Amino acid sequence: MNIYDIAEKSGVSIATVSRVLNDSDKVSEKTKEKVMKVMAEEDYTPNVFARGLSGESTHTVGVLVPDISDNYMARAVALIERRLHEKDYNMLLSCSGFRAEEKEEHIRMLLEERIDAMILVGSTYAGSDTKSHNTGYIEKAAQKKPLFLINGDVDAENIFCTFSNDYAVSLDLTKKLIENGRNRILFLTDSESYSAKKKKAGYEKALEEAGIAPIPSLICHIRNNIDETVSYLEENHPDFDACFATDDAMAVGVLKYAMKHGVSVPKDLSIIGYNNSELALATTPELTSVDNKLEKICDDTVIRLFSVLSGNGFVPRRTSVACTVVQRGTTNH
Repeated sequence: MNIYDIAEKSGVSIATVSRVLNDSDKVSEKTKEKVMKVMAEEDYTPNVFARGLSGESTHTVGVLVPDISDNYMARAVALIERRLHEKDYNMLLSCSGFRAEEKEEHIRMLLEERIDAMILVGSTYAGSDTKSHNTGYIEKAAQKKPLFLINGDVDAENIFCTFSNDYAVSLDLTKKLIENGRNRILFLTDSESYSAKKKKAGYEKALEEAGIAPIPSLICHIRNNIDETVSYLEENHPDFDACFATDDAMAVGVLKYAMKHGVSVPKDLSIIGYNNSELALATTPELTSVDNKLEKICDDTVIRLFSVLSGNGFVPRRTSVACTVVQRGTTNH
């Protein structure tokens, strides 16, 4: 039972329930009695989040990213800041790194700043799809302030998630590579995050459906860096006829390696990157890449944030956004 359920059972808005919890004089005695009766019947104990909905606002949203130097993170922060400023809200940015204790500490520090809500950017905050990484620290934070997660999925109260459907697009693009005659597909990733695991799962499912056994040497975890990707390939010389990289930087590294060794792209080697960044347009040939709809995700997140803060009706906790593959010169059309 939460504040949304109380509002629905009482036949009033979330904002009205919040005003009742704050003993506001803007609510009639009759309405107060109705809401209080429902809360008593349901044995409802309000949490800090519910009490704070109509409290004093600082017009500040905390935004947490693991690494602002990452292109995806930087783009997301810029998009979020623009949308918040349009509503006369400020953004307080913090960079946590990837270690669990650092994430917890930065969330604690943001909560101490009297923010109205918090946005976490990146699937590293969602752990993994097997829940092997504890997400209890963000579930605990969401009891104090509404928490919005970009590109991760945590099913817990007061956490609102918007994420790319990485599994579906990874499955589809791997299938297309196989249909085009590629059967030794190199999979490059730099992470064990929720999102990375979904991408890998789609890749492996496509191989399974095609009757192709996964080759361990073609599933590689490396740093997301162009030069380090080239160095890895030079040292290991994997035998592959296609590459699916979970970031454009790694895909560019593969393309540089192919050009150095005289491999024809896309005739003899297909390459697909991820995030559809400016890097995809800075190569010759230009890079085919997955557009994970970051702008739509950020827009949706901010829209839902203000809906929650204003108490304007039911706000869905989970929203999945479909990705698309932008075909360019590194794959056969």
